[in-house]
Amino acid sequence: MAASRTRRWPARLDRAVAHLRDADPRLRTLIDEVGELGERSGRRGVQPHDYYGALVRAIIGQQLSSKVARVMVGRLWDRFGGRPPTPVEVLAEDPEELRSAVGLSRAKVAFLRSLAEHVTTGELDLERLSAEPDERVTAELVAVKGIGEWTADMFLIFQLDRPDVLPVGDLGIRAAFRRLYDLPELPSAAEMERIAEPWRPYRSTAARFLWRSLDNEPV
Repeated sequence: MAASRTRRWPARLDRAVAHLRDADPRLRTLIDEVGELGERSGRRGVQPHDYYGALVRAIIGQQLSSKVARVMVGRLWDRFGGRPPTPVEVLAEDPEELRSAVGLSRAKVAFLRSLAEHVTTGELDLERLSAEPDERVTAELVAVKGIGEWTADMFLIFQLDRPDVLPVGDLGIRAAFRRLYDLPELPSAAEMERIAEPWRPYRSTAARFLWRSLDNEPV
């Protein structure tokens, strides 16, 4: 029996999976091959609605493989007793010491400090974002130095649990599109949007299947 037809799917995924299977034959095949997604839980040192910690992880993970990003996140968490640092703690760190201890680039340390400054000054009110529409969330996040649309997409999908986000700037998603649809090269954002149109309003779930097909779901 296909994985999505069993009763083992978390209830909240049932509707999304059924829609995606009906909407796209190739995606249906991938879903059956990949199997169950399950709920995302139990991530190391992360509490529910820890939006700041999530953005720290996302900044670290930019342009890195998931495996490398996990190592660096682990080093940062270990530096603060197995938990994400607070904005105040980030700003209190010597930038060069933090860079050396974690293995970050100077640019990423600067990005982490920019995020911490925006949060501590109140320019970015993270708790309020959960009530904002997707477009507004993205606009507020990308106002922070070092946070682009990719990071905003990761936040929308994995923290705010928004159902219809297609992260067209993610290299893993682009590679999965290319393989699934036998494309001659990595697709453009416009081509991905066109292909994924039938997936609405569950493109976030489709993206998770695409990542899982490459064993490359973001940190």
